[in-house]
Amino acid sequence: MKKIKVIEMGGTISAKGTDRLDRQNYTSGIYDGDNFSTDLPEINELAEVDFFKFTNVSSTELDQTHWIKLRSLIVYFLTKQNYDGIVITHGTSTLEETAYFLHLTLPTTKPVVLVGSQRPYTALSSDSQLNLIQAIKVARDDKSNDLGVLVALNNEINCAREVSKSNTYQVQTFTSSDFGFLGTVEPDNTIQYYRKPMRSHTHNSDFSNLSITELPEVAIVYSYAGSKDDIINSLINSKTYQGIVIAGTGAGLMSPLEKKALIKAEQAGVFVVRSSHVENGRVTETKDFSTTNFIAGDNLSPQKARILLMISLLKYQDVPSIQQAFYSH
Repeated sequence: MKKIKVIEMGGTISAKGTDRLDRQNYTSGIYDGDNFSTDLPEINELAEVDFFKFTNVSSTELDQTHWIKLRSLIVYFLTKQNYDGIVITHGTSTLEETAYFLHLTLPTTKPVVLVGSQRPYTALSSDSQLNLIQAIKVARDDKSNDLGVLVALNNEINCAREVSKSNTYQVQTFTSSDFGFLGTVEPDNTIQYYRKPMRSHTHNSDFSNLSITELPEVAIVYSYAGSKDDIINSLINSKTYQGIVIAGTGAGLMSPLEKKALIKAEQAGVFVVRSSHVENGRVTETKDFSTTNFIAGDNLSPQKARILLMISLLKYQDVPSIQQAFYSH
């Protein structure tokens, strides 16, 4: 049998509600591997599964220090203890961000699968138990090798680069809008894949062999009709941030005041990435920004553009190299 390590990080999948109808006021981190092993004996028929409690919190409490420690832990389990795959239980609010950081930085071809749930462990019709079982199925399957970091919920398998949470409470929350999921967990107990990620990831990533002890600070500024320049100016004046991602309107656009402030940021040595808060489509280099050194964010969401910029700044300090990383990762 395959050896699978489940790393527990809290979230709704570990939560206890006030009653079986509570889907809103529950407490994360109550249930753990002991409960999963007892309540879900089917797990033992799938693989040799061990649990490791990394943290037990809401994913809104996680930050980049958790990502760095998690990365080191995964490398240890895969290389030193020879596990065949990793499953990470995680709150859904920031699951896609943790997944993308790992997708860019893990030096492995083995499956790493993040899973969460939209309903607490104690709720009627909870998706937590089945999601966990199916994530283990994905992690043990040979076809999951060399696909990068995966997100498996609600019978669907998505690429960490492309997936986003799209609904606050419904179980069909994780979607990859432009391109769709990679595959499915089927009722006949098989994993079916229909496409592969084409951008660089995990062992083929430019960043998989970096020694990462901390990440530079990058902020996201949300653009809207009539937005002013005060937030950007405060970021410049703080001298804390090495990068700013503008969550732009349309195809990565912003107000005139914001554009002037971002040029000022660039002149102060801050790297600027243009992204969009539109759900689908690319942000590209255009003549409107030909006199700037703004980086085009391709089709990454603002939160994922932030992660790629943070990691890129560990290796590159010039715009052309970082721009190429956005086009290749």
